[in-house]
Amino acid sequence: MAKVAAARSAMVDEGAAAPVDLGELSELLGYALKRAQLKLYEDFLKCVAPLQLTPAQFSVLMLLEKNPGRNQTEVAGALGILRPNFVAMLDGLESRGLCSRARSATDRRSHVLSLTEKGRQALARARKIIASKHEARLGALLGSADRTALLRILNKIAQEF
Repeated sequence: MAKVAAARSAMVDEGAAAPVDLGELSELLGYALKRAQLKLYEDFLKCVAPLQLTPAQFSVLMLLEKNPGRNQTEVAGALGILRPNFVAMLDGLESRGLCSRARSATDRRSHVLSLTEKGRQALARARKIIASKHEARLGALLGSADRTALLRILNKIAQEF
């Protein structure tokens, strides 16, 4: 009995050590992109954990800095964020004092967005952390030429699809 149990235990241990065969998945670009995106998202969150920013929130702050006075629809559209999700995200950023909304002087149905001073400070801190950790790791992994090529390819996919 003890020998059978030991043999079964050894088979389970050996089976657990074997990698899962991904089959065709390993050849699908969409799958590879999603897996990479998940890893990058996880790393980004770890890097900016003290600031409690998601990649989408960071992107919003970046756009508000470069495009003050744009309305919610323009910013959400530029980032590809659905309006209901964007409104909820703005609620969170605004409650933290990172951005503000004001009625448009030209269209009362619209709100224009701006970055607050607290938002500028958070963005500056996030930029430093991302550059020194997240992007630095990516740069070290890929090297300059591959990073440039990958960015070009990803932008091409984003524009064509």
